[in-house]
Amino acid sequence: MQALVLEEKGVLALRDIDLPLAVGPDDVKIAIHTVGICGSDVHYYTHGAIGPYVLHAPMVLGHEAAGTVVEIGENVRSLSVGDRVCMEPGIPDLASRASKLGLYNVDPAVRFWATPPVHGILAPHAVHPAAFTYRLPDSVSFAEGAMVEPFAIGMQAATRARIVPGDVAAVIGAGPIGIMVSLAALAGGCSRVLLSDFSTEKLAIAAAYPGIEAVNLNETAFSAAVAAATAGWGADVVFEASGSAKAFDGLFDLVRPGGAVVLVGLPVDAVRFDVPGAISREVRIETVFRYANVFHRALELIASGKVDLKPLITGTYSFENSIAAFERAVEARPTDVKLQIRVQEEN
Repeated sequence: MQALVLEEKGVLALRDIDLPLAVGPDDVKIAIHTVGICGSDVHYYTHGAIGPYVLHAPMVLGHEAAGTVVEIGENVRSLSVGDRVCMEPGIPDLASRASKLGLYNVDPAVRFWATPPVHGILAPHAVHPAAFTYRLPDSVSFAEGAMVEPFAIGMQAATRARIVPGDVAAVIGAGPIGIMVSLAALAGGCSRVLLSDFSTEKLAIAAAYPGIEAVNLNETAFSAAVAAATAGWGADVVFEASGSAKAFDGLFDLVRPGGAVVLVGLPVDAVRFDVPGAISREVRIETVFRYANVFHRALELIASGKVDLKPLITGTYSFENSIAAFERAVEARPTDVKLQIRVQEEN
């Protein structure tokens, strides 16, 4: 079966590879239709590693996906052949202590698509547990279905923030995840979201959504913008979604006393963490690692029309042009938010 294979750092190939496609009693086989390109896919391509996850052997990329069920295991009752679906790409050990606590995203044994040594799903077919496969409502396209996974990160962040209706949020970073966090915060009850970045183009895309107020860091300090918007009180919730070590400088100046800071971005470099600044304001600090127990709610928000992710899809490539899609992703064009690959035109 052909797949998009990361052979080694900087080397991609569209070639045949043997992938496990045996359908177990609790599994479904899916004909993959659309796959989004994530920043982690690009990072493995350009760097060969993310933190402790190091590429030691060829690996199929891709984990944001939607497709059609073509085969079901004997125990599966929740899905049928022909169902259009999206998939939660992490497979935990359901018997683990973390899973029993509902924290399956931090289960040490979780196997996550396109995270070494686990293959991703940029291929025509994949097998996945039915428990982590979700039927798409008729109103949700395959392209939108492949956006549920990144939006789930925003949902996890908003959930961890414990938003109270009417809260004001400040989000650092207008990349795909920063925008997803902003939309989830609004859906969760925030009255407004101040979103900061240096990219004029990405801020313009985000500002088209009602409730998101763009702050161009080339023109205005974020602390000044937040102070002006809150009469000097500070944001109720601050989301760090850039992963930049510099974002931690003055981070706690943005949040009100007793507010929350939610860390979403993963810095590569060491950060300066202002412990006295956090303590003196009694700030609650939350962290986000992927997501747990939010996929269905993310899908419901998209299906209801309350969250429209279609404007964030800025380019779609055929499976045959997958490598060109990744080359464009590496370019990091300022007008790009999410690139997708259409693996099969019809399932």
